[in-house]
Amino acid sequence: MTVAGAALLLASPVLGLAALAVRLADGGPVLYRQTRVGKDGVDFELLKLRTMVVGAEAQGAGFAVDRGDPRITPVGRVLRRLSLDELPQLWNVVRGDMSVIGPRPTLRYQVERYTPRQRRRLEVKPGITGWAQIHGRARLPWPERIELDVWYVEHRSPWLDLKILAKTPLALLGGTYKGATGGWKNPS
Repeated sequence: MTVAGAALLLASPVLGLAALAVRLADGGPVLYRQTRVGKDGVDFELLKLRTMVVGAEAQGAGFAVDRGDPRITPVGRVLRRLSLDELPQLWNVVRGDMSVIGPRPTLRYQVERYTPRQRRRLEVKPGITGWAQIHGRARLPWPERIELDVWYVEHRSPWLDLKILAKTPLALLGGTYKGATGGWKNPS
């Protein structure tokens, strides 16, 4: 929490400018709040800078997002490309909902489809970055990302966390999306 608090303080000028850009772009809310599933399957409210039009979940591909998605605002494209939209999650870490490193938090409908092995990713707090993020992010198919997250849960250590932190900046440069749904499947 201390690291996240310090990072939030250091990132506050960038976060402030990004928030101003979101607000000036269309006058809508700056923050996007979404219920995600955390450690032990407990729901929490994830915070992000809003990068899509207001009400985007009810349009187009719903929760799935792909590169070039028309729901992404021009400012949102820049924020997503630089992963600046994730900065408010430092507050989730300070609150204790998340960790800096761990599996990315997912939506309830995804968790409901997990196998018993896949549910292991809920044994740790979700993270801002993680093993799956440095190995391809959303360019990987969803089952492969889950398997990488389970591997992390089974092998986590301070050294592995340092390795993930060191490789995260390079992973950010690699882009985010795969296919028409970013590797996700919409709920049926």
